[in-house]
Amino acid sequence: MRTPVGLVFVGVALGLAGCGPELAQAPPPPTPTPVPFAAPADGGGAPPTAAPANAPAIATVAVEQQAPAPRLPVVDLASVVERVKPAVVTVVNQRQVGDLFEQREREAGRGTGFVIDEAGHVVTNEHVVRGGDAFQVILSDGTVRPAELVGADPLSDLAVVRIEGEAPAVVAFGDSEALRQGQPVLAIGSPLGDFTGTVTDGIVSALNRDFPGAAGQGEVAYTNLIQHNAAINPGNSGGPLFDLDGRVIGVNTLGIPQTQAGVPAQGLFFAIPSNTVSRIALQIINEGRVAYPYLGGNFVEVVPEAARVYDLPVDYGAFVQTVVPGGPADDAGIAPGDIIVAIGGQPIDADTAFTEALFASAPGEAATVEFVRGDERRSVEVQLEERRNP
Repeated sequence: MRTPVGLVFVGVALGLAGCGPELAQAPPPPTPTPVPFAAPADGGGAPPTAAPANAPAIATVAVEQQAPAPRLPVVDLASVVERVKPAVVTVVNQRQVGDLFEQREREAGRGTGFVIDEAGHVVTNEHVVRGGDAFQVILSDGTVRPAELVGADPLSDLAVVRIEGEAPAVVAFGDSEALRQGQPVLAIGSPLGDFTGTVTDGIVSALNRDFPGAAGQGEVAYTNLIQHNAAINPGNSGGPLFDLDGRVIGVNTLGIPQTQAGVPAQGLFFAIPSNTVSRIALQIINEGRVAYPYLGGNFVEVVPEAARVYDLPVDYGAFVQTVVPGGPADDAGIAPGDIIVAIGGQPIDADTAFTEALFASAPGEAATVEFVRGDERRSVEVQLEERRNP
């Protein structure tokens, strides 16, 4: 896995799988109605039907009668795994080694992937295939197939390879926008590259987590990630996160090490949401690459903590450090020191990072950019270009 901002596993890989459940629901047992009573002083006999006339009043506690809580549907997890596991594969990155007279391929790392169509396209992480000269895919039954790289996108950390021959199985994408905190999930992958077909389970711990990349260091700026606690390890990267209907709702990409800055950490894992994955994968398959809009400049995310420290006028936005001369931002009159607060009508806030707002527009589009300069809020039209060398 990749290690942005020093937070994640170093290595290659993540993975998962789930499958369509059969639901069964048994009727709840009847709930007895509690009847308060006072036992005789000697502790024996049945409760009296009436108290003597001169007996002191006996205090009772009213018990609210409630309908029994509905039982959750029972999901056959084994059937879910059995159905989707054949579509989860191990991706092997190979590199050429040797000298002028002899060249051979040597395994450089392993990750996880999953087959998304009958043509044999396999989605994985870009960092799984990075630097590879050749690729293999190991199916769930141990069969080894050669594979070719269709395309890779460092900005999203997603890639597609295609295996030769008939697809062993196919899994479908689910709607990551419909995810709920606490929803159960399943993972299938190849932790450490060797334990292929490993299944783990957990829940969606949180949504919309961001890990900004290190400025000027080529780090990926991960945004809108799904946080979950289905155990993953190096080797799981690129593998699917499934809901209990066997739909892919994310691609496992990051994990917090068990010790972070000397502080123990457990169960912190992250996946790229499926709606992003399906959009990027389709572009890679159709075009061989992904086209991103280009604003032209260096921008730093503004968050409430930084706003307080630097006494900024807004809690969220993108602080303009520099602009590229002759670039879209420069041509529109945006200058260093401005704070961009919305792009194309999409506010930059706690739920939407700067890159998310920007990438919602396409290269060549004219987008309305709102920004703050001093105490004044301004709005300009920016003609976005296509990002060069993403």
